[in-house]
Amino acid sequence: MSKLYDDHAAGSTPTSQTSPTRVLVVTADVLGDRMAGPAIRAWEMSKALCRVTDVRLISTARSTIESDKFTVGEALTAVELKAHVEWAQVLIFQGHLLASHPWIKKTGTIIVADIYDPMHLEQLEQGRELPAKERTAGVAGTVELLNEQIRRADYMLCASAKQRDFWLGQLAAMGRINPATYDDDESLRSLLAIVPFGVEDTSPVQRQHGIKGVVPGIAADDKVIIWGGGIYNWFDPVTLIRAVNALSLRRDNVRLFFLGVKHPNPDVPAMSMAVRARGLAEELGLLDRVVFFNEGWVPYETRADYLLDADVGVSTHLEHLETAFSFRTRILDYLWTSLPIVSTQGDTFAQLIDANELGITVPPEDARALELALERLLYDDELHAATARRVHDFGLSMTWGKVLVPITEFCQSPHIAPDRYVPLELPQEIHLRQLQRRVEGLEASTSWRMTRPLRWAIDKLRYRRPRRS
Repeated sequence: MSKLYDDHAAGSTPTSQTSPTRVLVVTADVLGDRMAGPAIRAWEMSKALCRVTDVRLISTARSTIESDKFTVGEALTAVELKAHVEWAQVLIFQGHLLASHPWIKKTGTIIVADIYDPMHLEQLEQGRELPAKERTAGVAGTVELLNEQIRRADYMLCASAKQRDFWLGQLAAMGRINPATYDDDESLRSLLAIVPFGVEDTSPVQRQHGIKGVVPGIAADDKVIIWGGGIYNWFDPVTLIRAVNALSLRRDNVRLFFLGVKHPNPDVPAMSMAVRARGLAEELGLLDRVVFFNEGWVPYETRADYLLDADVGVSTHLEHLETAFSFRTRILDYLWTSLPIVSTQGDTFAQLIDANELGITVPPEDARALELALERLLYDDELHAATARRVHDFGLSMTWGKVLVPITEFCQSPHIAPDRYVPLELPQEIHLRQLQRRVEGLEASTSWRMTRPLRWAIDKLRYRRPRRS
């Protein structure tokens, strides 16, 4: 059976602990019944960490949920957030936190950067429809956001072995792989660990039907293919809809259900691929007859009602850089509910599906291969049952309690990264620092202050000077 995460290696000398470590987990997403991936990850991490540490889970957006095991709340201002950061010995975050609150970088808090999401690769697709200048600025800003996390973090988390190789390259380019970190741990696992998304530790329970016999047009005995999440530009629902259309001409009881179209975070706009998917379904006469879109976002606690009504889980994507380093978190729910999987080849999970016989993988944008794969898993009862058993067994190896071992061990004996004491400064950083000091010295000089009116006047003349034709 494939192993998704490395054994956690002991790192630098841990901080002395006489009581449970105070751990602050921060998410920028809403904590509530309609949580997106980052919030779910923060929630599950907090549930695991509260068994061995003192945890606070804080949203910088909004929180509407509670826990009797740890503190859950919100920090909508820097003042509120600062009180939590001052309390914490370890801060775990993902996303824009350091960019939004740069003062955190100067605190003595041990920082864990959760970089399981290569946001700069996503940005290449997400911003494709923007004007060129705006798109380039968006990617550059995301790169710098991630670089700032990597510069400051004492410990980092990624989602797969392939991702880890990718991030090690970025760490090396930024000088984080240096004599101090290497001599401390030649494997670098005490600096960068693999902590993927996990499968729920408890078995799924269906309290009521979410799809079959409930959604108009889907009968109790129909064969349901479920798309277990949002539709983003790096996915390929178009080939899937074409494949289902062809299959429906032979099998009149096949149905495709998209679990979520509108993202729970209102700041995330609807993506063009979602519009294309709906348009194609309508054009082919499939909408609300063979292909169904759930316009909302299914509450996290009730998603089993929908998943357990499905017969096959599907994940199709295009062939590009984001695919190569992605970790499709929706597939974890397929493992949880023992759903045989049909997926496009090219990402980490496709390799696991093939190696462990969890379903069938097909080439990108191959509608015919996708059609035949879906038909095999949906209508070959023996194959479906055997695959479902393998999916169930593999899912047990991927529970949150198991995949979160590296971060729970780190938080029990947290340490400051060794190169935080003597950071490796690259030549360009030295040059930039020296140049900045020279500029600051020049601007502080008497001559600079005395010539300010003259410079202002020259700038005004330049602005008013007519351009040559």
